[in-house]
Amino acid sequence: MKQLLKMLLAACFLLALLPAGAADLPLGPGDLIKISVYNNPDLGLETRVSETGNITFPLVGSFDVGGMPVSAAEKKLSGLLESGGFIRKAQVNIIVETTTSQQVSVIGQVNRPGRYPLDGKRSVLDFLALAGGFGPDAGDSVILVHRQGGVTTKTNIDIVSMVRNAELKSDVELSGNDVIYVERAPHFYIYGEVQRPGVFRLDRDMTVLQALAVGGGLTPRGTERNIRIKRRDAGGKMQVISAKHDDLLQTDDVVFVQESWF
Repeated sequence: MKQLLKMLLAACFLLALLPAGAADLPLGPGDLIKISVYNNPDLGLETRVSETGNITFPLVGSFDVGGMPVSAAEKKLSGLLESGGFIRKAQVNIIVETTTSQQVSVIGQVNRPGRYPLDGKRSVLDFLALAGGFGPDAGDSVILVHRQGGVTTKTNIDIVSMVRNAELKSDVELSGNDVIYVERAPHFYIYGEVQRPGVFRLDRDMTVLQALAVGGGLTPRGTERNIRIKRRDAGGKMQVISAKHDDLLQTDDVVFVQESWF
């Protein structure tokens, strides 16, 4: 399943390199843009959007483009050139060279954590691919933190389940300043009469018997009878549970394999 996920992320990486409709994205502070006016090469300009959301253009001076899609900023500048009597039927083209205001942070258990420009319509899988995919200690889920209108929401997305069941509705489109956090895989502990006591990755739906196999099996003195699981309840109190072979383990369970008396 992990290999399938890697292949899907690789495909998404190739798609992420294609143009993605940057004209739909709002401009913001720090964005580097290139402006050209048809039949007026002397008006070509490369400039950054200021902290207040303004740009300064020859003939018309300073005006606000903050929060505007590129297409709206083109229309606004065209209108200013026409209304000022400078150019009739001005045709303005704006290209975003570098996006600073619209970025997504990908952190946690990925191969290349960092901030990546949102240069069009991109989804969670697109940005996981740009970040190099899951690292070796990544879990199956990611947390998406979305900020909009002063409200912050958190959504847990099970990537493996989404791919396995082909339910890509969870692969939502992202906005500027969203955060993707890839969680560390859950673990369990096993000690006592096993060949390799220690801490191990807890795979999905792992049973006690499978945990014994991960621990290398029993020592000559070990027994599969009377295996105990130490587990904290919702209140944080430690419980000791008598375990059966097909019982499912939970995150941070401690499995104790006792010595045989016979």
